[in-house]
Amino acid sequence: MNISQTEIQIRLAILSDVPAITEIYNEAVLNGVATFDTEIKSLEDRSKWFQLRAENNPVIVAIVSDDVVGWASLNAWSERAAYNKTAEVSIYIHKNFRARGIGSLLFKSLLKTAEEVNLHYLLSRITEGNQVSIDLHLKNGFSIIGVMHEVGFKFGKFLDVTLMEKVLMKNNE
Repeated sequence: MNISQTEIQIRLAILSDVPAITEIYNEAVLNGVATFDTEIKSLEDRSKWFQLRAENNPVIVAIVSDDVVGWASLNAWSERAAYNKTAEVSIYIHKNFRARGIGSLLFKSLLKTAEEVNLHYLLSRITEGNQVSIDLHLKNGFSIIGVMHEVGFKFGKFLDVTLMEKVLMKNNE
């Protein structure tokens, strides 16, 4: 099914989106390496995760026909106060809606949101074999800063992680 850009709505997530966010995330936990979580998350866990997020660490969702088909978040990098203007990017797309431009729309919106909440530095950790994600980051101004070799173990093998960064110069304060 083709989706036109006008059929996709991007907005801040609300509590009622958490079940769909959880379902999309758990599919990635069980079947992919976009996350190094190895156990699914409960709805209760994800509800707490959502409700305890700081103002500068929002979650946004992509909606098609009133259904959440993807989500992205700006996650705290560290609990130390000096990192408050730094966030890690996460993007997850429902398995039935991948390769339709939803990730690109979410990414662009997430970058705009990062500026709106006055973040200065964004980073991403991308597991080996996910060239689509690396290309999406490069297209949106991220740079590769290194590779952590065999840092994660999932599905019976050690995996490398590519580190990428973007400094949001607009927030150079």
